[in-house]
Amino acid sequence: MSVKEEILRVFENGRGEYFSGEQLAARLGVSRTAVWKAVKQLEEDGYHFDAVTGKGYSLSSGSDVISADGIKKYLGDCAGQCNIKTRKTVSSTNTLLKEMAAEGAAEWTVLVAAHQTAGKGRLNRRFHSPDGTGLYLSILLRPKMSASESLFITTAAAVAVARTVEEVSGRTAGIKWVNDVFMDGRKICGILTEASFDMESGGLEYAVCGIGVNICPPQDGFPEEIRETAGSVFAVPPDGDMKNRIAAGIIQKLTEYYTAFPAHGFLEEYQKRSVVVGKNITVIGKGEAREAIALAIDSDCRLIVRYTDGSEEALRSGEVSIRAESH
Repeated sequence: MSVKEEILRVFENGRGEYFSGEQLAARLGVSRTAVWKAVKQLEEDGYHFDAVTGKGYSLSSGSDVISADGIKKYLGDCAGQCNIKTRKTVSSTNTLLKEMAAEGAAEWTVLVAAHQTAGKGRLNRRFHSPDGTGLYLSILLRPKMSASESLFITTAAAVAVARTVEEVSGRTAGIKWVNDVFMDGRKICGILTEASFDMESGGLEYAVCGIGVNICPPQDGFPEEIRETAGSVFAVPPDGDMKNRIAAGIIQKLTEYYTAFPAHGFLEEYQKRSVVVGKNITVIGKGEAREAIALAIDSDCRLIVRYTDGSEEALRSGEVSIRAESH
């Protein structure tokens, strides 16, 4: 571990405390010059410090920078099983973590980034991932389940996100089947689970669950194509260590659901949080769009719909949009 990483760990675990250069140098067994250089490097990385003569440095409450130690300190009992890796910028956390998975990375390897240059959404869509205003993480799982059960990973993650953003914001979060989290009618999070299958067993070799959360609006606003539908957890950049807190909350809750996966303890909450059940919708799939009403979400997380011709279908995949109510 570098001097910079060691010093960051001290500051992250002691937010609000002041550490003098002399204290840090003695604690880490390095020179005060090395400490000063490390603090300057951290400032270049986006961290903000309060400096008081006679007291030293303290990590500012306004420093909302993603770090492995910053996430782990909120993880509680599950911190030991997670291998947290953080990056400032990546092409796509899912793409990189799938490469790690293919090379044998352990379950609960988590890749977290502040910016994606090629973020991925469902149906090969681009996921807008600007620097500084979002949180992008992918979690590697190696579940013993069939391919047909993989939908439960996405739905469990959606509940984990909804609960976490409610806790930090005090606002209500709903879920649009199958993978979007909404607040006040706007999408604040998208989830994409990609899997590799074992051809012999028919089960999953691994699954990578990618989660993108809009923490606050981009400085220049959302792109024109999503401006009417995209939202964020906060209207303005929040104070405090929010990105690390949200990342840890999501990981912790998904761990809770995953360790008791056969029980599907998240299912009832997923059903209750639905923003589509009872609504008139358009079902997009198989090259066509059909009008329907969403009736329910069943015990397999399938969306039960009734089309205008009276026929019903249980959707396991596809895209739905809520139709505007006519008056």
